[in-house]
Amino acid sequence: MKILVTGATGYVGGRLVPVLLERGYDVRTTTSDPDRQQPWWGDRVETVVMDALDPDQVAAACDGVDAIYYLIHGMGGDDFAETDRAAATSFADAVRRHSVGRIVYLAGLVPDAPDDELSDHIRSRREVERILSGTPATVVVLRAAVLLGSGSTSFEIIRQVSKRMPVHTVPTWMNSLVQPIAVVDVLEALIGALAYAGPSRHFDLGGPDRLRYGALLAAYTSHAGLARPQVEVPLLPTGLVGTLVGSLTDVPRPTVEALVESLHHDMVVADAASHAEAQLVLLPDGHQLVGLDEAFRRALAPSTSGPEEADPMGPLPQDPVWASGGDDRPAMARAIDAVRGLLPDS
Repeated sequence: MKILVTGATGYVGGRLVPVLLERGYDVRTTTSDPDRQQPWWGDRVETVVMDALDPDQVAAACDGVDAIYYLIHGMGGDDFAETDRAAATSFADAVRRHSVGRIVYLAGLVPDAPDDELSDHIRSRREVERILSGTPATVVVLRAAVLLGSGSTSFEIIRQVSKRMPVHTVPTWMNSLVQPIAVVDVLEALIGALAYAGPSRHFDLGGPDRLRYGALLAAYTSHAGLARPQVEVPLLPTGLVGTLVGSLTDVPRPTVEALVESLHHDMVVADAASHAEAQLVLLPDGHQLVGLDEAFRRALAPSTSGPEEADPMGPLPQDPVWASGGDDRPAMARAIDAVRGLLPDS
């Protein structure tokens, strides 16, 4: 079975490819930069140059494959929704042209709220779902919230904010529920989606723990051995919080600001029945979901082996530079710089 993995040098894609290879799949990956250093598994896959906004390159990448993992997400910039739309449309056209049989799309959980109350990036994910689902292929959409694992965007925000803020100020509107999931469980679900025999549909993915965002921060600081008291603060504007958190982390600021928008809503699996169904349909028999404590323990464990034997929950060589947390200026200095950037020129 020939599999195309887009976003193969990203957080999820870079961990998915070796699992696919280990299980005997023939893998093609895409790169937008042919001069970029290949991951450690690079000599075991076919790699093609592809700009997701170039319809001809997308069509060439999709030629001859049986299934596509669509792991492309625009997070930053004023035009990210337009970019998402254009990329999804190019892939939908290529899927029709080459009669690709299956698309597996990793998206985000959708809160139980009217569309006009959803964040821009959640609405964009929904639009991508609709575009891909308009093809003749079987489209399996996996929706997940916070991914736990060293190097994931959400985990690195939690890690770096906890490290750099001696006191956690938690806005009252962050008193929402979240259901994080370990990346190793997501990888198993992605593999299981290839064998799913039913019609096109979405599955909600979540780990065994539901908790509020403040409790998630507290759980992390406990595992990291950090004493970080929390202070609940009312009336903090979302935009200001996004800017401040973006300034305190090395994660690209537009990405942070887009994610902060979604914190107003519960990001949990819709109900227990759908949670159980996703596990039954997508995960191997007997698979146990990784709980919060184990996820933090594994994500924080030092790497003691090469990437071939490394735990996907831990750091890997292809993780972005910002995942290591390079700028250790005091938190106050970083926050002051961010606030200055919001002020008009004097």
